[in-house]
Amino acid sequence: MGKMLFIDVDGTLVDYDNNLPASAVKAIRKARENGHKVYISTGRSKAEVYQNIWDIGLDGMIGGNGSYVEANSHIVMHQMITKEQCKEIVDWLHHRGLAFYLESNNGLFASEKFETRAVVTIQEYSKRKGNDDASRMTIRKVFPEMIFGGHLYRDDVNKVSYVLDCYQDFIDTKERFPELESGTWGGKNEEALFGDLGVKGISKANAIEHLLTYLNADISDTIAFGDAKIDIPMLNYCAYGVAMGSGGKEIKEMADYVTDDVDNDGLYKAFVKLNLI
Repeated sequence: MGKMLFIDVDGTLVDYDNNLPASAVKAIRKARENGHKVYISTGRSKAEVYQNIWDIGLDGMIGGNGSYVEANSHIVMHQMITKEQCKEIVDWLHHRGLAFYLESNNGLFASEKFETRAVVTIQEYSKRKGNDDASRMTIRKVFPEMIFGGHLYRDDVNKVSYVLDCYQDFIDTKERFPELESGTWGGKNEEALFGDLGVKGISKANAIEHLLTYLNADISDTIAFGDAKIDIPMLNYCAYGVAMGSGGKEIKEMADYVTDDVDNDGLYKAFVKLNLI
């Protein structure tokens, strides 16, 4: 019986410059040849999963940190922020003067000032992840298919990410939207640079549970791979959890195994260690 592998994208499958190691591609293709199923499990919405990742060969995906589940092109689950909630979020963030973008399977939709207000934050995010050329990063390089000037009151939004001018922005936004799931993300050492809002109760672990039910599969056959706090519930839920060497302290402390860095063939080495290839 093959295993079901759930692989985070940023910091696990690809590095923070979106470089996809050839060894990771080789590992996934060989694992699937050996009868294992491979799913990406990411904070990205489907619009951010670019063709080079699909070209590896996948059995499906979990997106939006668990709001979307797809198996063999079949949508198993899709939980979205309502249009009314989206309008309230957009109006609130505009009122606070915070730059943001809406994450949808149909695209990433930036607020009016996101490209100029977020560039310093994106550069800091890239710097924390070890990019030596972080000062040259631009919004359009990090988000090559981001849509500027699009309609912002939408009914197809998985989650919303916004730039934190200070941590109080996160606290106040969390208090303003208690009916939604609030989180932060940032970079190395897990320091908050962005806040995000999504459907209450979503998580990668909850999404995997839905997928296993749909496939009538056993949790004992699951292995999760990740690098950040947001991946901890997934590693806890699955039968075995692997943290990347370049990951945060908390996930490395709770993982069953810590492999090498993403850009030092970490995923490939973990597959070898677990006899998947």
